[in-house]
Amino acid sequence: MELMQPIRILYWFVLLFVAAQQQFAIADAKIIRRTFHVGSLTITRLCRSTVITAVNGKLPGPAIDVHEGDTLLVHVINESPYDLTIHWHGIFQKLSAWADGPNMITQCPIQSGRSYVYRFNVTGQEGTLWWHAHVSYLRATIHGSLIIRPREAYPFPKPDKEVTIILGEWWNNNVVDVDTQALLTGGVPNISDAFTINGKPGDQYECSKDMYRLTVYSGKTYLLRIINAALDHQLFFKVAGHSFTVVAIDATYTNPYTTDVIVTAPGQTVDALMVADASPSLYYMSARAYVSSNSSYNNSTATAILQYNYNTSWSSSSSSQPLKPKATMPVMPAATDTHTAHRFYTGPTSLVRPGNPSTVPLEVSTSMLVTFGLGLAACRPQQLLCNQTRGALAASMNNVSFQFPTGISLLEAHYRGANGVYTTDFPNKPTVLYDFTSNKIGMAPFTEKATKVKRLRYNETVELVLQNTAILGTESHPIHLHGFNFFVLAQDFGNYEESKARAMYNLVDPQVRNTVAVPAGGWAVIRFVANNPGVWIMHCHLDMHLPMGLATVFEVEDGRTADAILPPPPSDFPIC
Repeated sequence: MELMQPIRILYWFVLLFVAAQQQFAIADAKIIRRTFHVGSLTITRLCRSTVITAVNGKLPGPAIDVHEGDTLLVHVINESPYDLTIHWHGIFQKLSAWADGPNMITQCPIQSGRSYVYRFNVTGQEGTLWWHAHVSYLRATIHGSLIIRPREAYPFPKPDKEVTIILGEWWNNNVVDVDTQALLTGGVPNISDAFTINGKPGDQYECSKDMYRLTVYSGKTYLLRIINAALDHQLFFKVAGHSFTVVAIDATYTNPYTTDVIVTAPGQTVDALMVADASPSLYYMSARAYVSSNSSYNNSTATAILQYNYNTSWSSSSSSQPLKPKATMPVMPAATDTHTAHRFYTGPTSLVRPGNPSTVPLEVSTSMLVTFGLGLAACRPQQLLCNQTRGALAASMNNVSFQFPTGISLLEAHYRGANGVYTTDFPNKPTVLYDFTSNKIGMAPFTEKATKVKRLRYNETVELVLQNTAILGTESHPIHLHGFNFFVLAQDFGNYEESKARAMYNLVDPQVRNTVAVPAGGWAVIRFVANNPGVWIMHCHLDMHLPMGLATVFEVEDGRTADAILPPPPSDFPIC
């Protein structure tokens, strides 16, 4: 392996030259520098003062706004008491895998008192993405938007204003303690105390008046950039008296899709046009949980206010002060309204732009059936409060419960050829076959807890059947793939049956996503091209499920040309 290092370095110098030429080719491309100070912040919510970990003293954290083709350098200075990483959710990280951010997958954490500069380019992407911590439950308070603007005009009517709406969750207790308690007991974390809209719960909670307010003008069009930054809940979102036209999902343009409700799983984004065409008044924006399982959930509603600019018709003849009307509340779907959720998740289709036909690859190199879900496993030694008789909650993909390495990240082990860190025998199908969606079966065994990855050749086409299981009940899992977008060819309920599924395939204008909410007790078929060398995790974006093992990793080999070779790690790369 040592002979490979000079070759890699030579290729990297060639790649730097090619990248420099490409940078000049993109008119007005810039290098954008930002500094993130991560530290403690005392904040009051629900009449309680809580110390949280935040970036630059803000919740949500600072917005990043770039243009397609720009290069972003973010200097993260960790002044918090916790080791942490930052993930740039949805960014391809083409040849910058060292900046992807998942803890112990592409890097060791940035230790308290240290720093790291994330360096990456945003070529080939436009729309709403976001960034967040990728360690423990710190994502609850360490997150923000990442907006990539096009060089040319939008492929939809230009809005009069753009507004970012970040949906989140709030705990009164320290979120790291919440996560640690769940680990010790082998159970699930405590349910959040509130949902939030742009960091504020709204006025539907006891002792809460913190509310985000958006002022609009009659007849104007607003582009809402909606981000689900919640940890463990999919969410319905509505604005009373108004409807939306969805124009993008996960930073990929869609054909116009009209709806009065937005549904997002954790990690997903939706861009939607909203016309201020209601009678001038006050209207609630509301977010509440969509629940696909029988487990406990947060049954509260976050609110914000959409207010029309002051209108003299609100004034009363008996007072010189305007009398604002009572805000109108939207009628929200029931928490268990799977029909509405599924209709939204399957409704939008990708926009095929003139001169840019659909690029769905038709020839598949590798096909995999990946089953996933929850079960029980023996308590681990560090789970000191675990019920030894019952065991601990665990999760798996293809009967392998993923274990994170501890001494070196997978990407560094991959690059340096380190032995004993992981194996490349993640199975193409589950080792145990059964009626995946039946609630009458016994416990399917977890064959092992291991760090197994699936090795892929550079540029091969991969099709995955993602099959939910019902061992401990059905649930919709949002599956996020790092390093790539993928085509969502089909999705439905029940067990995957190839003949029926293929009749449903959309090979013309399928959704393109980085996170898919696989239906509860159902399946989804996704397809992607492995054109990004490195190590990329695929995991459930319900944060409680990641430490349980609901993940796997794709190891993509280098290609044969300079622009397909993973470069060396940067000089300030964090060490364990």
